[in-house]
Amino acid sequence: MCGRYAQTADMRELMEQFEVTGTSPESSLPLNWNIAPTNPIYIVRANDRSGKDLKSEKALATVSWGLIGPWLTDMQEARASQSRAINARSESIHEKPTFRNAFRSTRCLIPAAGYYEWATALGQYRPKQPFYISARDGMQLPIAGIWSSWTAPNGEVIETASIITQEAQGELETIHSRMPVFMPPDRWDLWLNPRNTDVNELKSMMVVEHPESIVIARPVSDAVNSVANNGKELTVETPLGEPETLF
Repeated sequence: MCGRYAQTADMRELMEQFEVTGTSPESSLPLNWNIAPTNPIYIVRANDRSGKDLKSEKALATVSWGLIGPWLTDMQEARASQSRAINARSESIHEKPTFRNAFRSTRCLIPAAGYYEWATALGQYRPKQPFYISARDGMQLPIAGIWSSWTAPNGEVIETASIITQEAQGELETIHSRMPVFMPPDRWDLWLNPRNTDVNELKSMMVVEHPESIVIARPVSDAVNSVANNGKELTVETPLGEPETLF
């Protein structure tokens, strides 16, 4: 799963890379090297939610990380549920009650400077060794996501989002069994278009050949384990030592 990630770009940089020409937040979020569930995050989505925008303009928005189930009616329960819905599995997203409606009509991109993953017993690294995984080209990772709106009992409208994950591939498997779904730029417009509701087509769009070639993984210190720690130092590579090796 993806349970922590970093966003260290300002709105101008995000709008440029993701070709945002529609609406954007009134103010920037603070730079964050240790984003945790329920934290505010950026998403890129269709500017026109009706899908009639022939120009396919994109909007930048801020939402809360962790989708709230549409059937929930209690604020406390809704907030508690978010930590259980930060990730949606690509294999079953079209079936799960929490995610299926958003998958059909309100998809998004979740830009990330990089994300953290903790090694399991699957590979050659010590269990719980944290890694920082970022794009090889230094750009933002365009992660596939979904978003939705939930109306609280007091009338407050809360927008939330989840990251879509898939089985890890290639050398990333040696760290963890799951990885985010990366969305290539040539698929952005079709992915974001709310009129595109063909489940089979949407599922095929989440299939990317050799996604592990997009990113590079670096071991980092255990400091990232605590959400109280936040700073660039969290992404600094930490030598593993012999006989462990890093790709």
